[in-house]
Amino acid sequence: MESIITIFIYIHAGLGGIALLSGLVSLIAKKGNNTHKKAGLLFYYTMLSSAISAMTIAFLPNHESPFLFAVGLFSSYFIITGYRSLQLKKNNHNLKIDKLISSIMLFVSLGMIIYALINYPTINIVLLVFGIVGFIFPLSRLRLYAHPEKLKDKWLKLHLVNMIGGYISAATAFVVVNQSFPSFYGWFIPGILGGIYIWYWIRKINKKHKNKLQLSPIDTSK
Repeated sequence: MESIITIFIYIHAGLGGIALLSGLVSLIAKKGNNTHKKAGLLFYYTMLSSAISAMTIAFLPNHESPFLFAVGLFSSYFIITGYRSLQLKKNNHNLKIDKLISSIMLFVSLGMIIYALINYPTINIVLLVFGIVGFIFPLSRLRLYAHPEKLKDKWLKLHLVNMIGGYISAATAFVVVNQSFPSFYGWFIPGILGGIYIWYWIRKINKKHKNKLQLSPIDTSK
């Protein structure tokens, strides 16, 4: 049994490595071009497979790990919602599946928070922080889904934030497993750096949108 689990772990690690490389290519490639799309698609499928395998490993005998489950859960949620955000630019997109995904993430994150508070002699900070963040993101999504008329203008930001969020999860798993940083810092450093990168792109998108509005012709027919 242990040998089968070991093989499964190697497959998980291999998929995660491919996801890290393809995700990096997608991040540095020009947004919207063929390289970005192909690398992004490869990142989506390998990262999703790696995340699902991580959550499975987290429940296997002698490999139980709430941390591995948290990373797998975050990765899955972010890349699925990030990928589905591409559909939001279409008119009358059916939001039933999107609402279901965010609702599941909301309740699982709440469970993580409760687990972190009651199942340890002292509060588990890492699991608590992940649970809180995991609760905030789907909650904001569900609030946004209540106003579908706003989604068409926000699809690019949602796609960007969530796909980068998925990459942050992959990078977090990598640095933690390889102990790239001392103590628990590895759980948060990728998130801080990724947050700065997200802030940069959101600012860039907002600036581009503002310039587009300023260049739009004024309607004098009213």
